Amino acid sequence: MFNRKNKLLLLKVLSLFSVVRGYNILVIALAQYLASIYILSPKLPLRQVVFDVNLFAIVISSAMVIAGGYIINNFYDAEKDLINKPRKSMLDRLVSQRFKLTTYFVLNFLAVIVASYVSFRAVFFFSSYIFGIWLYSHKLKRIPLLGNFISATLAITPFFVVFVYYRNFEAVIFVHAIFLFLLILAREMIKDLENLSGDIAQNYRTIPIIYGAKTSKISITLLVLLTLLPSLLLIFKFDVGYMNFYFSICVLLLVLFIFLLSRAETKKDYVWLHNILKLIIVVGVFSILLIDVNLVLNRIL
Repeated sequence: MFNRKNKLLLLKVLSLFSVVRGYNILVIALAQYLASIYILSPKLPLRQVVFDVNLFAIVISSAMVIAGGYIINNFYDAEKDLINKPRKSMLDRLVSQRFKLTTYFVLNFLAVIVASYVSFRAVFFFSSYIFGIWLYSHKLKRIPLLGNFISATLAITPFFVVFVYYRNFEAVIFVHAIFLFLLILAREMIKDLENLSGDIAQNYRTIPIIYGAKTSKISITLLVLLTLLPSLLLIFKFDVGYMNFYFSICVLLLVLFIFLLSRAETKKDYVWLHNILKLIIVVGVFSILLIDVNLVLNRIL
């Protein structure tokens, strides 16, 4: 049995895990590896990709910068989250703001140190990434549309750095990237509707606050319709193996999303819509395996 001190320590560990959204970081790291194996370097031996020390350093640096990003975002959004996410906010507050900031600086410092193993360009890239996340959290997120755009851009940056590392410029990669970017952008705009109460209380200037929920819903609908284009291209134009089943289901889910969005009115409705997009993104990570189910077996040797 845990004594009181051990229970408090466990709660603080869970609190920090909640702040840095450890589950998201694990999914992103997995996505970086799967994208490297199946999309960015399909002709390289599996062992060469999996045991590439430079790739490992890039993934670890990305994870630490993202964790730091969640911490600094949590720091600036502490008051807003008390309104929008009261339960999560109470868990997050078990760790002091001072400890969070200390962890933020340590993670970013370690990320740059690890990146230095790869190259000076990697150090510059991750240093810029750290600055971009801070600038977004401190200033840019309050600017309507630009804040959403920057947030989506920062979200796909971990995949961009892997893409640059392998220097694979095939068209199918850009179509995948556009699909992911549009999905994330739509999710960011849904979050504005979901977090409307807290945003108003903290004087945020989001699209639904300035132009109304109806305009915001129209914008999201147009964005989701745009997302259908890369989905259809990946189904009919490019060879993505059995992953075409994933994109076919995505088309159906996105059509359902548009229908549900037109009827959405409450925060609960927007939470459901947010979860639909999140489900599409997370399932998409594991669906990369469907590009060629025999690929791993054929590349082990």
